[in-house]
Amino acid sequence: MIRLVGDDLVKRYRLEYNLDALELVRKEIGEKAYSRLKALIDYRLHGKEFDRSPIDVKIALAFSGGSDSTAALKILRWAGFDVVPVMAKLPQMNENIIEKARGYGAVLVEIPGYLEAIAEQMNKGAPICGRCHTMVMKAVEDYARKNGIKIVASGDLLSSGLISIYKKDDLVVLNFPAFLALDKAEIIELIGGKYDLKFGCPLLWETFRKAPGVKRFAIQRVLRELRARVITPEIAGALIFDILSK
Repeated sequence: MIRLVGDDLVKRYRLEYNLDALELVRKEIGEKAYSRLKALIDYRLHGKEFDRSPIDVKIALAFSGGSDSTAALKILRWAGFDVVPVMAKLPQMNENIIEKARGYGAVLVEIPGYLEAIAEQMNKGAPICGRCHTMVMKAVEDYARKNGIKIVASGDLLSSGLISIYKKDDLVVLNFPAFLALDKAEIIELIGGKYDLKFGCPLLWETFRKAPGVKRFAIQRVLRELRARVITPEIAGALIFDILSK
């Protein structure tokens, strides 16, 4: 399911640092979740096999249907966690994405005032992705609280170290691909080798048309991922070309 990191010193460093972060939330997540997450990192580092039988630990996963959240879902379920994919139903989503999510057992949640908040950003010529992400994660966190789920996961690739897993109020946030030091190439392989190298969503593309200067923030995001080595130069080039072509 997931590969060893081998002699990749950067990934090994990130994983060992992530173990430190895991220790800080051990009490909050309980021994079952702690032991299984630690076993996943040990598997990545050393190839040490572990018990993957189901455990009674629920995780609410922010699920978009994209490559990163799909890979997170597959690995967490493979590792024995009881994962609830939570999809925020956004106006830019087509029915195919929603049906795909339902196929994974996703729960759909609404975000009141979403379109108004994003339209305000667009009209100001401001980036929308950060605002969108914040609203989506709040909806997932609210779902987790209402259903007694203590761990909320995301498909974030970048948040390594002490922000790969951390306590947030009464929840623990797990940025799962970053926690395992996964890169985009590994994720593409894991989900079946198919990935459309397109950046953003229809609302972001509309923002690009209204305020072309916003493209620089999207390019900066791609370059951050490149510097962090979670994407290759080839993938970065394709994404930047796609941004510029919008």
